[in-house]
Amino acid sequence: MNLSQDEIKTRFKSRGLKVTPQRAAIYKALAETTIHPTADDLYQQVARDYPMISTNTVYYTLASLKEAGLVKEVNYWHDRARFDANVTPHHHFVCLGCRAIVDIEDPSLNRLKSMARLPKGFRVLRHEVEFYGYCASCQGQRARAAATTSRIHKTHFKRRNP
Repeated sequence: MNLSQDEIKTRFKSRGLKVTPQRAAIYKALAETTIHPTADDLYQQVARDYPMISTNTVYYTLASLKEAGLVKEVNYWHDRARFDANVTPHHHFVCLGCRAIVDIEDPSLNRLKSMARLPKGFRVLRHEVEFYGYCASCQGQRARAAATTSRIHKTHFKRRNP
């Protein structure tokens, strides 16, 4: 989503956040992408326009934005947190090859009923559905690798067994 500076200021002020140029740039960079970047990815992007920014500023800003409900953390690999400025209910497809995370907007998934057999006293507040598989690019790479392996195996097998 393409956000104006006025829209960013309005969102920050409505959540009690101080507006700084660096903080606004971090949020804008995150809001204008769908790739779910890491804090380091955002640092690299924002540092082009704000060379004096530190990685600590990016991490601190993301924590503040998360606490204010303007971004959410997406962490499927437990190695590096990734972030999403789309805080509306949506779901994700996660590529097991390249680790891309793609938003899935499907209203039927939002209507899923909570589990009937939750432990006593538990209450579902929200849910997210995750799909795991391979993106088109990774599927192509896997198919090419399998074909190459098959050709090598057949060639090797023919040589050894005339």
